[in-house]
Amino acid sequence: MAEADPAIAAGGSITRWWLVATVALTLSAICAGVLLAPPESSRVGPALTSLLFLGASVHVGSTAWFYGVPAVRCHMWRNPKRYLVVPAVLVVATVAAVLLVPRSWVPVGLLAFFAWQFFHFQKQNLGVAAIAARATGSPSLVPSERRAIVLAGCGGTAALVGRPELLRIAEAPEVPGLFAVGVAVFAAAAGYGVVAVLSRTPTGRSPAFLVVYLTSLLFFAPVFLFDSPYAAVAGITIAHGLQYLLLMGLLAAAPNETGARSVVGVLVLVNVAVVVGLGLSQASHFHEAHGWTRAFYGIYLGLVMSHFVIDAGLWRLRDEFPRAFLTQRLPGLLARRSTPALAE
Repeated sequence: MAEADPAIAAGGSITRWWLVATVALTLSAICAGVLLAPPESSRVGPALTSLLFLGASVHVGSTAWFYGVPAVRCHMWRNPKRYLVVPAVLVVATVAAVLLVPRSWVPVGLLAFFAWQFFHFQKQNLGVAAIAARATGSPSLVPSERRAIVLAGCGGTAALVGRPELLRIAEAPEVPGLFAVGVAVFAAAAGYGVVAVLSRTPTGRSPAFLVVYLTSLLFFAPVFLFDSPYAAVAGITIAHGLQYLLLMGLLAAAPNETGARSVVGVLVLVNVAVVVGLGLSQASHFHEAHGWTRAFYGIYLGLVMSHFVIDAGLWRLRDEFPRAFLTQRLPGLLARRSTPALAE
């Protein structure tokens, strides 16, 4: 019987479980998007609808859980601009936009919204790869490895904006050649990233880390392989949400002072995520509404963008509070065990 990777063994079962679950959820979600994609002009089936609700609305709703954690709440009060002011401004601005801006301008605004959303996706992929390096005791990501993941996401985002039919945005303007630019950027970034990660020494690229890194690097591949909006986009949307919910579940289940895992914490997270997710899901359907009821769609857009801003702060391991809070809650994944960062 083959010996387990010693770096992973040092992190315990949580490390092994998270690595396997992250890759399995990502790949299975992308496959589900492809297999469950309805034929053109057909309605989306209940299975794909449920997965999209989980991967989109519920995952965004789970961010509200942070506001119930005393330590995080204190951090937010010390940094009100990011966690209080900006979210409020975003909601007010998006409500004003959907009520006052001519409808002919809305498709352009939605393209900008989706561009930010998919860039947010790839920043999470970068974070997942960084956590995988830390969890397996591999050297930290070097700048070239980070750049490759970010650029691959930029290529995927450019391709989506260049083919707005994949985002199901009616009457959105097309930018000639932008999809081709996205293809070129994604291909170059993928090759650059593969070369960068394979330049590590054998001990610095454990199989588990390599699989997670390559999954993050090639995350946007479905965008270039399929013409169906659901096959191209639904799978990566679900995968992004499930990756996030997995980490949020581990945070909520973090051991208390006695060392026991918190079942109550997980139940609170589930309830908050589902309740807020239901509200977001309902609000998202007001995009065709008229009059003041259309404000609900603006609230939906503002809250989703607030999720981008809040997450960018709370998961930034380079900052002192997120690093301390997340390492305390997820020591099996984030406690540095062996190797330092590689020089480049």
